[in-house]
Amino acid sequence: MDKSIRILGIAGSLRRKSYNRAALRAAQKLSPDDAELEIFELDGILVFSEDDERTPPAKVVELKKRIRAADAVLFVTPEYNYSIPGGLKNAIDWASRPHGDSAWTGKPAALMGASVGRLGTARAQYHLRQVFVLLNILAVNQPEVMIGNAAEQFDADGNLKNEETKKLIRQLLVNLVEWTRKLQKASEMANTAG
Repeated sequence: MDKSIRILGIAGSLRRKSYNRAALRAAQKLSPDDAELEIFELDGILVFSEDDERTPPAKVVELKKRIRAADAVLFVTPEYNYSIPGGLKNAIDWASRPHGDSAWTGKPAALMGASVGRLGTARAQYHLRQVFVLLNILAVNQPEVMIGNAAEQFDADGNLKNEETKKLIRQLLVNLVEWTRKLQKASEMANTAG
């Protein structure tokens, strides 16, 4: 049997009771049997400055270490002003620097998000995919998990209630695991041939 795929989950919201953090916890419970999802909290990461990129804060060092140790990453993003939140973008920037030392390069990823609006973070997810292009983050395309009307999707304790959404998250994680395994096999074949 193949080894378990290690997925690092990152929620772009810092609010303790955010729907995106709740969605990430739901994903942790819905992970396939051949995967384990651990969560990294972004709170406490300072604003990125090129002046400090060669001596990053300890939280950034830990983030980069955890990204590199993971086989794949699951991003769960809210939508702020039609885009991704500053805290998430800040963490992404830190982990990509200094030039030539990006922890993201070639990393398989999936993304999803929750919003109280009807579109369920569609615009933020598309912006995040644009960021992935430059960083060479290799995202699965489907299913798109855009949890709209989030206040109706979660109970008072932050548990996801909607069974259809649970099925989509489960499928997204299955697809991420399959995608990660394909990329790992391609890399092994290239290393063997070279």
